[in-house]
Amino acid sequence: MNIQFKKGVLNLCVLVLLDKQDRYGYELVQKISDQISISEGSVYPLLRRLTKEGYFTTYLQESTEGPPRKYYKLTELGRAYLHEQLNEWKSFTNGVNNLIEEGARND
Repeated sequence: MNIQFKKGVLNLCVLVLLDKQDRYGYELVQKISDQISISEGSVYPLLRRLTKEGYFTTYLQESTEGPPRKYYKLTELGRAYLHEQLNEWKSFTNGVNNLIEEGARND
């Protein structure tokens, strides 16, 4: 898949996954990787940036499988940002889909 496509939607994917439940970094990587081929290294800088911008808070939770895990929790500011991003995504994808359909009709 085009790397620019992935970079553009990774932000939205992380926000959506954190909307319903808190998750740790590697868990986010795995969930996204189930649908989109990404590198683990692309998610952690994004998590740091979004945390710094106030969209997430973090906390440590003990794990039975090793050291404590850092969990990310969506803040109210993050939830508002998610809804903005979803609206922009819907508008963008509708526009692209309309162009694709128009192009297909002209063939």
